[in-house]
Amino acid sequence: MALKLWHCAGSRSIRPLWTLEEMGLDFELEVMKFPPRFVHAGYTDMNPIGTVPFFTDGADGSDTQVQMTESAGISQYLVDRYGSAGSGLSNLAIGVDEPDYGSYLNWLHRSDATLTFPQTLVLRYTILEPEATRLPKVADDYSKWFHSRLRTVETAMAEREFLCGDRFTIADIAVGFALYFAEFLKLSDGFKPNTLAYYERLKARPGFQRATQYDSPSALPKVD
Repeated sequence: MALKLWHCAGSRSIRPLWTLEEMGLDFELEVMKFPPRFVHAGYTDMNPIGTVPFFTDGADGSDTQVQMTESAGISQYLVDRYGSAGSGLSNLAIGVDEPDYGSYLNWLHRSDATLTFPQTLVLRYTILEPEATRLPKVADDYSKWFHSRLRTVETAMAEREFLCGDRFTIADIAVGFALYFAEFLKLSDGFKPNTLAYYERLKARPGFQRATQYDSPSALPKVD
């Protein structure tokens, strides 16, 4: 096993990093400045699309090396491939024979397609774009979109501690990042009580704290 993750502060790579920390797996971490396609020499040679995260499993140059770029997919790969290794936390996944398996997959995909997607537009048009080309109306519209979609989390947390399976899983990691990103984007004021309490539980986990230890104010884009 030779696991390596390329990571930027505050990015979606927190999902697989948090997963690795919760599982207690041995891995190599390369922390880069954002955006790595411009400031990290050789990054696009490995990952032509230049996005974060980038993850490999296997020896460098091996014909069988696994290469992945999708954060929730990397987390799913780790628990499915190495769930019985490390600290033995195989229950970070929901098995196909468990009643909540469908819900588990739905939350994994919802975390990015429904929750993080509108946040990326807020990020772009309030922070990443030069001031002259920022679009406050777009950012405002997608902030409202995000809060509207967040109703699913508020409803799910009405009578449970975690999203599915009556335990902490990578579904919580995937959705938890969207809540963390919302806090960075100053959208967390819109959290309803159940969502806020859930987020506080996630932030209290040592695995979360280790995964976000690189997110010092100087390492993150400035939010106006």
